[in-house]
Amino acid sequence: MNDDLLIDAGNTRIKWALAAPGAALGDWHAQGAHMHADAADFPAALATALRGASIGRVLIANVAGQSVRDMLAGWLAAPQLGIAPHAIEWFASVPQRAGVRNAYRNPSQLGNDRFAAAIGAHALCPGKDIVVANCGTATTIDAITRDGTFLGGMILPGLGLMATSLAKNTAQLPQIKPGSKLPEGFADNTDDAILTGCLAAQAGAIERAFELHQAAECIISGGAAPYVAPAVPVPHRHVDNIVMIGLHAALRSA
Repeated sequence: MNDDLLIDAGNTRIKWALAAPGAALGDWHAQGAHMHADAADFPAALATALRGASIGRVLIANVAGQSVRDMLAGWLAAPQLGIAPHAIEWFASVPQRAGVRNAYRNPSQLGNDRFAAAIGAHALCPGKDIVVANCGTATTIDAITRDGTFLGGMILPGLGLMATSLAKNTAQLPQIKPGSKLPEGFADNTDDAILTGCLAAQAGAIERAFELHQAAECIISGGAAPYVAPAVPVPHRHVDNIVMIGLHAALRSA
Protein backbone atom coordinates (compact mmCIF):
# COMPACT_ATOMS: atom_id res chain seq x y z
CA MET A 1 0.00 0.00 0.00
CA ASN A 2 1.27 3.48 -0.85
CA ASP A 3 1.88 6.15 1.79
CA ASP A 4 0.67 9.76 1.73
CA LEU A 5 3.25 12.55 1.95
CA LEU A 6 2.02 15.80 3.50
CA ILE A 7 4.00 19.06 3.30
CA ASP A 8 3.21 22.33 5.07
CA ALA A 9 5.43 25.16 3.82
CA GLY A 10 4.76 28.01 6.22
CA ASN A 11 6.32 31.43 6.60
CA THR A 12 9.11 30.17 8.85
CA ARG A 13 9.40 26.39 8.46
CA ILE A 14 8.80 23.58 5.99
CA LYS A 15 7.17 20.64 7.77
CA TRP A 16 6.42 17.21 6.37
CA ALA A 17 4.82 13.98 7.51
CA LEU A 18 4.36 10.50 6.13
CA ALA A 19 1.05 8.73 6.79
CA ALA A 20 0.24 5.12 6.13
CA PRO A 21 -3.06 4.22 4.42
CA GLY A 22 -5.90 4.24 6.94
CA ALA A 23 -3.81 5.88 9.66
CA ALA A 24 -5.63 7.94 12.28
CA LEU A 25 -5.45 11.71 11.89
CA GLY A 26 -2.08 12.93 13.09
CA ASP A 27 -0.61 9.43 13.27
CA TRP A 28 2.58 9.82 11.23
CA HIS A 29 5.22 7.12 10.96
CA ALA A 30 7.81 9.73 9.94
CA GLN A 31 7.92 13.51 10.15
CA GLY A 32 10.32 16.43 10.15
CA ALA A 33 10.70 20.19 9.96
CA HIS A 34 13.29 22.58 8.57
CA MET A 35 13.65 26.32 8.95
CA HIS A 36 13.71 28.16 5.62
CA ALA A 37 17.28 29.18 6.43
CA ASP A 38 18.19 25.46 6.55
CA ALA A 39 16.12 24.49 3.53
CA ALA A 40 19.21 23.16 1.76
CA ASP A 41 19.14 20.22 4.20
CA PHE A 42 15.55 19.34 3.32
CA PRO A 43 16.08 17.19 0.18
CA ALA A 44 18.63 14.90 1.81
CA ALA A 45 16.54 14.50 4.98
CA LEU A 46 13.43 13.75 2.95
CA ALA A 47 15.24 11.27 0.71
CA THR A 48 16.57 9.45 3.77
CA ALA A 49 13.13 9.36 5.42
CA LEU A 50 11.44 8.12 2.25
CA ARG A 51 14.00 5.42 1.49
CA GLY A 52 12.08 2.21 0.95
CA ALA A 53 8.70 3.97 1.07
CA SER A 54 6.24 4.01 -1.80
CA ILE A 55 4.50 7.38 -2.14
CA GLY A 56 1.05 7.27 -3.65
CA ARG A 57 -0.09 10.86 -3.07
CA VAL A 58 1.53 14.15 -2.10
CA LEU A 59 -0.48 17.12 -0.79
CA ILE A 60 1.31 20.43 -0.23
CA ALA A 61 0.08 23.61 1.45
CA ASN A 62 2.42 26.49 0.62
CA VAL A 63 2.04 30.05 1.88
CA ALA A 64 5.73 30.90 1.46
CA GLY A 65 5.55 32.13 -2.12
CA GLN A 66 6.41 31.05 -5.65
CA SER A 67 10.13 30.59 -5.01
CA VAL A 68 9.43 28.01 -2.30
CA ARG A 69 6.87 26.30 -4.53
CA ASP A 70 9.43 26.06 -7.33
CA MET A 71 12.04 24.72 -4.91
CA LEU A 72 9.69 22.05 -3.55
CA ALA A 73 8.58 21.05 -7.04
CA GLY A 74 12.21 20.58 -8.06
CA TRP A 75 12.99 18.44 -5.01
CA LEU A 76 9.92 16.25 -5.42
CA ALA A 77 10.79 15.64 -9.06
CA ALA A 78 14.08 13.97 -8.04
CA PRO A 79 14.21 10.49 -9.65
CA GLN A 80 15.37 8.82 -6.44
CA LEU A 81 12.10 9.72 -4.69
CA GLY A 82 10.08 7.88 -7.30
CA ILE A 83 7.08 10.23 -7.05
CA ALA A 84 4.89 10.41 -10.15
CA PRO A 85 4.16 14.01 -11.23
CA HIS A 86 0.41 13.35 -11.34
CA ALA A 87 0.51 12.25 -7.68
CA ILE A 88 1.43 15.76 -6.49
CA GLU A 89 -1.36 18.19 -5.56
CA TRP A 90 -0.95 21.78 -4.42
CA PHE A 91 -3.61 22.35 -1.78
CA ALA A 92 -5.79 25.40 -2.44
CA SER A 93 -8.72 27.14 -0.82
CA VAL A 94 -11.86 26.10 -2.69
CA PRO A 95 -15.57 26.57 -1.96
CA GLN A 96 -15.88 23.15 -0.31
CA ARG A 97 -13.65 20.25 0.68
CA ALA A 98 -13.59 17.46 3.26
CA GLY A 99 -16.88 18.49 4.83
CA VAL A 100 -15.97 22.16 5.24
CA ARG A 101 -17.75 24.91 3.29
CA ASN A 102 -15.62 27.99 2.70
CA ALA A 103 -17.83 31.04 3.33
CA TYR A 104 -15.10 33.59 2.63
CA ARG A 105 -16.38 36.38 0.36
CA ASN A 106 -13.82 35.22 -2.21
CA PRO A 107 -13.07 31.59 -1.27
CA SER A 108 -9.80 31.45 -3.19
CA GLN A 109 -8.48 34.46 -1.24
CA LEU A 110 -8.46 32.52 2.02
CA GLY A 111 -4.94 31.42 2.96
CA ASN A 112 -4.65 27.73 2.20
CA ASP A 113 -3.07 27.10 5.61
CA ARG A 114 -6.17 28.57 7.29
CA PHE A 115 -8.47 26.42 5.15
CA ALA A 116 -6.43 23.33 5.98
CA ALA A 117 -6.49 24.21 9.69
CA ALA A 118 -10.29 24.59 9.51
CA ILE A 119 -10.61 21.17 7.87
CA GLY A 120 -8.37 19.67 10.53
CA ALA A 121 -10.28 21.29 13.39
CA HIS A 122 -13.65 20.20 12.00
CA ALA A 123 -12.37 16.64 11.53
CA LEU A 124 -11.19 16.53 15.15
CA CYS A 125 -14.38 18.13 16.54
CA PRO A 126 -17.29 17.09 14.32
CA GLY A 127 -20.66 18.50 15.27
CA LYS A 128 -19.23 21.34 17.38
CA ASP A 129 -18.94 25.09 16.94
CA ILE A 130 -15.20 25.58 17.19
CA VAL A 131 -12.46 28.18 17.09
CA VAL A 132 -9.03 27.25 15.79
CA ALA A 133 -6.05 29.47 16.60
CA ASN A 134 -2.82 28.85 14.69
CA CYS A 135 -0.03 30.72 16.48
CA GLY A 136 2.93 31.08 14.14
CA THR A 137 4.64 34.03 12.47
CA ALA A 138 1.12 35.44 12.34
CA THR A 139 -1.68 34.31 14.61
CA THR A 140 -4.87 33.34 12.78
CA ILE A 141 -8.08 32.74 14.71
CA ASP A 142 -10.95 31.25 12.74
CA ALA A 143 -14.51 30.10 13.43
CA ILE A 144 -16.10 26.92 12.07
CA THR A 145 -19.72 25.97 12.70
CA ARG A 146 -20.90 22.56 13.81
CA ASP A 147 -22.09 21.77 10.29
CA GLY A 148 -18.66 22.60 8.84
CA THR A 149 -19.08 26.17 7.61
CA PHE A 150 -15.90 28.25 7.78
CA LEU A 151 -17.24 31.67 8.77
CA GLY A 152 -14.01 33.68 8.69
CA GLY A 153 -11.71 34.96 11.36
CA MET A 154 -8.99 37.28 12.59
CA ILE A 155 -5.32 37.76 11.71
CA LEU A 156 -2.86 39.47 14.04
CA PRO A 157 0.91 39.52 14.41
CA GLY A 158 2.27 36.41 16.08
CA LEU A 159 3.77 36.43 19.55
CA GLY A 160 7.36 36.69 18.33
CA LEU A 161 6.50 39.34 15.73
CA MET A 162 4.71 41.45 18.36
CA ALA A 163 7.68 41.35 20.71
CA THR A 164 10.20 42.00 17.93
CA SER A 165 8.21 44.93 16.54
CA LEU A 166 7.93 46.52 19.97
CA ALA A 167 11.63 46.08 20.67
CA LYS A 168 12.69 47.46 17.29
CA ASN A 169 10.36 50.44 17.21
CA THR A 170 10.45 51.63 20.81
CA ALA A 171 13.59 53.28 22.13
CA GLN A 172 15.64 51.27 24.63
CA LEU A 173 13.21 48.38 24.92
CA PRO A 174 14.96 44.97 24.87
CA GLN A 175 14.37 42.07 22.50
CA ILE A 176 12.56 39.15 24.11
CA LYS A 177 14.54 35.96 23.65
CA PRO A 178 12.97 32.59 22.77
CA GLY A 179 12.51 30.48 25.86
CA SER A 180 11.92 33.44 28.18
CA LYS A 181 10.20 32.39 31.38
CA LEU A 182 6.52 33.26 31.27
CA PRO A 183 5.66 35.99 33.80
CA GLU A 184 2.68 35.76 36.11
CA GLY A 185 0.38 38.69 36.81
CA PHE A 186 1.75 42.22 36.51
CA ALA A 187 5.38 42.31 35.47
CA ASP A 188 7.96 44.12 37.59
CA ASN A 189 10.58 44.47 34.83
CA THR A 190 10.52 45.58 31.19
CA ASP A 191 11.31 42.23 29.56
CA ASP A 192 8.45 40.53 31.39
CA ALA A 193 6.15 43.50 30.78
CA ILE A 194 6.62 43.14 27.02
CA LEU A 195 6.00 39.40 27.12
CA THR A 196 2.98 39.80 29.42
CA GLY A 197 1.46 42.39 27.10
CA CYS A 198 2.03 40.31 23.97
CA LEU A 199 0.59 37.20 25.61
CA ALA A 200 -2.43 39.15 26.84
CA ALA A 201 -3.08 40.40 23.30
CA GLN A 202 -2.89 36.88 21.85
CA ALA A 203 -5.00 35.28 24.59
CA GLY A 204 -7.51 38.14 24.55
CA ALA A 205 -8.09 37.81 20.81
CA ILE A 206 -8.67 34.06 21.16
CA GLU A 207 -11.06 34.63 24.08
CA ARG A 208 -12.93 37.29 22.09
CA ALA A 209 -13.35 34.95 19.11
CA PHE A 210 -14.48 32.10 21.37
CA GLU A 211 -17.17 34.25 22.99
CA LEU A 212 -18.26 35.86 19.71
CA HIS A 213 -18.74 32.43 18.12
CA GLN A 214 -20.17 30.92 21.33
CA ALA A 215 -17.84 28.04 20.62
CA ALA A 216 -17.91 24.66 22.33
CA GLU A 217 -14.20 24.06 21.86
CA CYS A 218 -10.99 25.88 20.97
CA ILE A 219 -7.97 24.31 19.29
CA ILE A 220 -4.60 26.05 19.62
CA SER A 221 -1.72 25.09 17.37
CA GLY A 222 1.48 26.52 15.90
CA GLY A 223 5.03 27.13 17.07
CA ALA A 224 4.02 29.69 19.71
CA ALA A 225 1.15 27.57 21.07
CA PRO A 226 3.13 26.33 24.12
CA TYR A 227 3.53 29.98 25.18
CA VAL A 228 0.06 31.20 24.26
CA ALA A 229 -2.12 28.28 25.35
CA PRO A 230 -1.43 28.57 29.12
CA ALA A 231 -2.58 32.21 28.99
CA VAL A 232 -5.91 31.44 27.26
CA PRO A 233 -8.79 31.50 29.80
CA VAL A 234 -11.40 29.59 27.75
CA PRO A 235 -11.59 25.79 27.38
CA HIS A 236 -9.01 24.71 24.84
CA ARG A 237 -6.63 21.99 23.78
CA HIS A 238 -3.18 22.18 22.25
CA VAL A 239 -2.93 20.24 18.97
CA ASP A 240 0.37 19.95 17.11
CA ASN A 241 0.42 20.56 13.36
CA ILE A 242 -3.26 21.38 12.79
CA VAL A 243 -2.51 22.34 9.17
CA MET A 244 -0.92 18.94 8.55
CA ILE A 245 -3.90 17.23 10.19
CA GLY A 246 -6.16 19.18 7.83
CA LEU A 247 -4.14 18.04 4.82
CA HIS A 248 -4.42 14.46 6.07
CA ALA A 249 -8.18 14.82 6.48
CA ALA A 250 -8.47 16.31 3.00
CA LEU A 251 -6.67 13.35 1.46
CA ARG A 252 -8.68 10.82 3.45
CA SER A 253 -11.91 12.36 2.16
CA ALA A 254 -10.81 12.27 -1.48
